[in-house]
Amino acid sequence: MVRGRISRLSVRDVRFPTSLGGHGSDAMHTDPDYSAAYVVIETDAEDGIKGCGITFTLGKGTEVDWSREGRGAPGDSGRPKRGVGLVGQAGGKACLEVTCGHEKQMLAQGYPAYTTSCAWLGYSDDTLKQLCAQALKDGWTRFKVKVGADLQDDVRRCQIIRDMIGLEKTLMMDANQRWDVPEAVEWMSKLAKFKPLWIEEPTSPDDILGHATISKALVPLGIGIATGEQCHNRVIFKQLLQAKALQFLQIDSCRLGSVNENLSVLLMAKKFEIPVCPHAGGVGLCELVQHLIIFDYISVSASLENRMCEYVDHLHEHFKYPVMIQRASYMPPKDPGYSTEMKEESVKKHQYPDGEVWKKLLAAQEN
Repeated sequence: MVRGRISRLSVRDVRFPTSLGGHGSDAMHTDPDYSAAYVVIETDAEDGIKGCGITFTLGKGTEVDWSREGRGAPGDSGRPKRGVGLVGQAGGKACLEVTCGHEKQMLAQGYPAYTTSCAWLGYSDDTLKQLCAQALKDGWTRFKVKVGADLQDDVRRCQIIRDMIGLEKTLMMDANQRWDVPEAVEWMSKLAKFKPLWIEEPTSPDDILGHATISKALVPLGIGIATGEQCHNRVIFKQLLQAKALQFLQIDSCRLGSVNENLSVLLMAKKFEIPVCPHAGGVGLCELVQHLIIFDYISVSASLENRMCEYVDHLHEHFKYPVMIQRASYMPPKDPGYSTEMKEESVKKHQYPDGEVWKKLLAAQEN
C-alpha cells in the first residue's frame, strides 16, 4: 500500500570543524573536518513521513556529493550515498517484544564496543594520557591507537597506552592504508611487543593479495588483520575471505552499498567463521551501524566471541536519536528507523559555508 509520494528532496553540506582539536586525525588524514552531505526526502503522506540519509566525508569534496546527490546521482567522494532510509512509522517497530535469549541479552547487556576516541594521531601525549585515563574510569577495556606515520612516535605512544591499560586489556592498531606490503610487515614486527589484537588497514584496501601476504606474516606473531571499511561491495569481501586475508571483518554502514549489501557480507562472514567488528565514528556511522551489529548477533552469528564495534565519542549530540553507550557497550535503540535524522538546529549552524559556525571560522581565516 502506497502511503505517499516523494514531494521534495533537499541536500545540505554539513561540516563540523573537528580539525581544530585534532579529532579524527590519522596517518593518512592529518586535519579532517568530519562532514556529511545530508539528504532529506519528504513525502506528501498525511503523517509527514520522511527519509534521512548521509554521505560521510572528511570535509573537502562534500560539495561534490552535495551537487551530485541533489541531481539524484550517487556520491563519488569515496562514500556512496547510503543510509537514506525512511524514519518515523515506516522505520518499523522497535525491538520491544523480546522473543529469544539473544534479544534479552542485548537489551540487558548491549553489544561490546571499543574506543578510538583517546588515541588520534594528532593528539599530544598529555591529551592521550588524559583521555585514556578517563576511558579507563568510564569502564572501557578495548582501545585502538592510530599508527603509521612515524615508527618511533608509534613506539612511544603505544608504550604510553599499554602502560596505562595493562596487558589484561585489549589493544588494536590502525594504519589507515599508509604502508606498502613489506613495510607493513616490518613495521608491525617492531610493534608486536605491545601485543595488539589486530592491525587495521595495513595497506591499500584494494590489495587483496597484499593483505593475504601481510596476514600470513603477522598471524604467527599473534597479530590479526582487520579491514573492510573501504570496501564498496560484497565481491571484495568475498575475495578477502577466500584469500584468508583477514581475521576480523569490518563493514561500514555508509560505504558498503546499502543495508542489503551489508547483510550479504554478514552471511558470508558467518560461513567463513570470521568475526564482524564494524567500522564506525565519523558523522552518524555509530548511529547507523548499531542496527547492523544487533541484527548480526540476533539473526546471523549468535555469537559475541572476538566481536566488538568501534565507538568514537564525537558529534552524537547533533542527532535526533543518538547512540546509547552503557558499560562500554552499544545499547539497542528503541526508536523506529535507522537513527540517521540530524537535529535541524545543528544542520543550520554547521551548514557550509553559510552556517553560523563557518561564517565565524571563515571570517577569522580571512583576517
